[in-house]
This record gives sequence, structure tokens and C-alpha cells, in this order.
Amino acid sequence: MKHLLVIRLSALGDVAILTPVLKAYALANPDVRFTVAAPPLLQPLFDGISNVDFLGVKKKQSSRAIYQQLKSVGADTVADMHCVNRVNHALFLLCLDALLHLHPLRVSRIRKGRLSRWLFLRHLRTTPRRAQTERYADVFQRLGLMQPATLHSSPTTHPSSPIGIAPFAQHKGKIWPFENTSRLALMLAEKGNNVCLFGSKEEASQLEELATKHPNINSLAGKQSFAEELEIIRNLSLMVSMDSANMHFASAVGTPVVSIWGATHPDFGFYGWGQNRSNALCANLKCQPCSAYGNKPCRYGDYRCMTAVTPEAVMEKIEKALQ
Repeated sequence: MKHLLVIRLSALGDVAILTPVLKAYALANPDVRFTVAAPPLLQPLFDGISNVDFLGVKKKQSSRAIYQQLKSVGADTVADMHCVNRVNHALFLLCLDALLHLHPLRVSRIRKGRLSRWLFLRHLRTTPRRAQTERYADVFQRLGLMQPATLHSSPTTHPSSPIGIAPFAQHKGKIWPFENTSRLALMLAEKGNNVCLFGSKEEASQLEELATKHPNINSLAGKQSFAEELEIIRNLSLMVSMDSANMHFASAVGTPVVSIWGATHPDFGFYGWGQNRSNALCANLKCQPCSAYGNKPCRYGDYRCMTAVTPEAVMEKIEKALQ
């Protein structure tokens, strides 16, 4: 193996989970050239290692267009960390082209281990599912790469640095009520902490309004490039996040996270890499978890799993984590 193409086109959080695994294997295999095919926005996650290149691929394009981009890399081996229909079709075309040129590709695919909802809930009550980082590592191991000494490290707090809050997520079942976010931000600010709010351009107005309530609160939503935002996250003392991409961005740069869980669950395999499991807050209601991804509507209509986590409980967890 001389050149390994690693494919993960979405979602942002799953690509972020891949980051520390790929970096560890790249460092352990300096004679292999790695090219990561991922959303263009996320290139800064993979900067800094000499044998790792980046190919920005937008997922919302045809399989043939994706194939053309993947073909341009000229890899002799493929690690498919995505394994969805569009990527499968593009890989079929890539393998066919390689075979016609008498240079067959070696391909290893992720085994997602998906369960039905009933099995998922039953399984969680007995045994936590394997971490996504381990599933990524399995793909590299099946290709015969040298294993790194360790995949795990402990995020380090910086007590004098700001505290970040990323209050939003893709689905409602993973979003803490914004009034709780406001109370927590004010509690932290009134204790003398500098608070940085993270969000998208669409969420900027809501976060800007919150920032006006105290001089120690600052909204960064829509103001920084992704590379600049990552560097700010790297230097936080701690990040408060939902089950969202921001949890994984913080984990990728070694920042501790206090996370809030509702419809989903930290034991389903998508917990932040290297994070302390005791820093996850979950109300543990009988109806939790109800979804692997948080995209199903609440059966009661009130998302009580999220409202049950109080700002005081999060504050207590933050103080313990900072100690």
C-alpha cells in the first residue's frame, strides 16, 4: 500500500470523530500517503501531518461527479468510512475503472452495526455499543496498517481560559431549551468567567442578543472561519455542548466537554473521543433514549428529556470538570 484514500463525506460530527483516528494511524504509518475525502469546510481538522492530504468533496452531487473526484487522487487502496449508496456507486465506478486498467483497488468498508429501534434500546440497557472511533480503526486494521500505540488521550483543561457554549444541534431532540442556555451563560458570566457562544450564521442573531446581557458573554457565531474557530476551541478551558458536531470538534483538538443528552445517548457509540464519560448529563427518563440520531419527534411533544436537565446541574458538572 502506497496511497490510501479515506472517504467520509458527512455528517460533520462523524468526520470530526474520524480525525484523531486517522491522525494516529498516519503517524504510525509514515510510509503511507493518506488522502481524506470529506466536506471542504472541514479541511482544517486534518492539517499538520506531512503524509495526510485533503480532498474537498461535496456530498450533494451525483455519484459520477464524486467518482471523478476520487479518481483524480490516484490511490491504490480505499478505506470507505461512509458506506452509503451514493459513495458505493462512486466506488463501483472507481473499482471498475481500476480493473480495466489492470490495477485493481483494495477496498475496506466500515461495519456500522446498525440495530432496529427495539434492539437498539434493549442493547443499550445491557451493554454500551462500540465507539465509532473503534469502528473506524477496524477499517484501517483490516487493511494491514500498523496500529498506533494508543487512540485515546485525555483532554486538558486551561482554567484561566474562556468557557464555550454550543447550544444548538441538527435535530430538536438534541437541543437544550434556549432559556436554559441563557441562564447558564449568565451564571458563568456573573462568576467572572468569559463565555464564548458558538453557532451558525442562522443562529447568530439569537446568540448576539444573549451576548448583550452581560459584558463577559461574547458571540462568535458567523464571525470566524472554521480554522479560526477551531483554534479558539483548542484554547477553551471547557466546552458545553449538545450531542452535536461541536462536541467532536472540541474532542478533536483536546478540549474537555460537558455534554447534554436527550433523545440520543452517550453509550450509543458517538460520545466525544477521549472525553470523560462522567461529564455527560442525561435525565435518564424511562423514555430515553428514543432515537439513535435524535431526528424522531418526541412522543409527548414536550422534549422533557432536555428540559429535565437544569442549568444548576450543568453548572455543578462544569465546576467539577474544571477542578
